[in-house]
Amino acid sequence: MAMKIRLARGGSKKRPFYRVVAADSRMPRDGRYVEKLGTYNPLVAKDSEERVQLDMERVKYWLGQGAQPTERVIRFLEAAGVMEKACLLYTSDAADE
Repeated sequence: MAMKIRLARGGSKKRPFYRVVAADSRMPRDGRYVEKLGTYNPLVAKDSEERVQLDMERVKYWLGQGAQPTERVIRFLEAAGVMEKACLLYTSDAADE
């Protein structure tokens, strides 16, 4: 089962609210997921701590299990200091080939 750490949209029209979830990559964006890892509220100010909330212990667990984060989630993890800069990850992958 290919796992992804991605955003699942909630909220009403024009008022988005996202859950950061670990889900099977074959499931729909807002469909079934294995575990909720946090939340993202884009309507809150960028410097607010309530904008992105993650359970870092569980995120690290899923990354250790091989879950692939989406581009937006990678940005959140970079800001939290869990992952290196994405550009470094992509360039090192290309250099290996």
